[in-house]
Amino acid sequence: MTRSFVYTARPSIVVFGPGRSAEAGAWIERLGCARALVLSTPQQAGDAGALAGQLGSLSAGVFSGAAMHTPVEVTEQALAVARETKADCVVALGGGSTTGLGKALALRTDLPQIVIPTTYAGSEVTDILGQTEGGTKTTLRDARVLPEVVLYDPELTLGLPVAMSVTSGLNAMAHAAEGLYAQDRNPVASLMAIEALRALKSALPVIVAEPRNAQARGEALYGAWLCGTVLGNVGMALHHKLCHVLGGSFDTPHAETHAIMLPHTIAYNASAVPDLLAPVGEIFGDAPGAGLWDFASSIGAPLSLRDLGLSEADLDRAADLATANAYWNPRAIARGGIRSLLQDAWEGRRPAA
Repeated sequence: MTRSFVYTARPSIVVFGPGRSAEAGAWIERLGCARALVLSTPQQAGDAGALAGQLGSLSAGVFSGAAMHTPVEVTEQALAVARETKADCVVALGGGSTTGLGKALALRTDLPQIVIPTTYAGSEVTDILGQTEGGTKTTLRDARVLPEVVLYDPELTLGLPVAMSVTSGLNAMAHAAEGLYAQDRNPVASLMAIEALRALKSALPVIVAEPRNAQARGEALYGAWLCGTVLGNVGMALHHKLCHVLGGSFDTPHAETHAIMLPHTIAYNASAVPDLLAPVGEIFGDAPGAGLWDFASSIGAPLSLRDLGLSEADLDRAADLATANAYWNPRAIARGGIRSLLQDAWEGRRPAA
């Protein structure tokens, strides 16, 4: 059969390797900038301060208020600091929350971005931004939010707590798994998705057993980069929609929500596209959803929405929100099916093989 597809290469510069985060100052100058605002969450404020110190005169200051789901009010606070300090670029140090804040600032100011990831979020190589306002999370694609430079330094992930490593890794895997059946999928993205799933399948159990294993950390970060590249290249579907509903409307933690939902959303769609999800089954040794659930369970991942504080009564509203607006998915979106899927995820039940 003759292939037909569109592949768009993203123009980010990716610098990968141990110790490469030390090159941040050089990249600030290569971008023609001289006053970088360093961004982080409150938990990484100390690391952000240390980075600002390393940058010396290239640092305009630190904003350490990044928060999950990129609340608009936090972006406005950071925007005020960027203007006060006359920042001409941002350096985002951390995971998806910090990267999201950098993107939100870039959307409003077009400031160049350098991202130094310390988790496996993957959003640093996408032109996608999710923002939360008034209890609702909305997502957009815009070339302005794609970071110019990403510095991947596996050494910065050596201290990432095991629990966070697991959920962040599964969050990344969700990008790859959904990319396999994306409406605009292409051969390059599919190859990256399969390679990413294999890398994370190999690395995460080693990280659980040996958290400071440098080789496994590097392999996981490599997989996360590939997962993020898939996310930035093709559209997502049911899984990401449900996770945005749960995170934006019920304030569930981002990575944990993705980790819990992944086996269930993939199981839901596997019946419609068994050929496209066959690689997932081959990698994880069972039907796609069941195999992912078994893998998540084996590495100590959270398995139940109930454990995130979601009540059973919340499931009806979540199902309503997830089916309120039409969006593409390989399997028809039926409220009953979505409500059943959410029930399974709430209870932590293994998807049927």
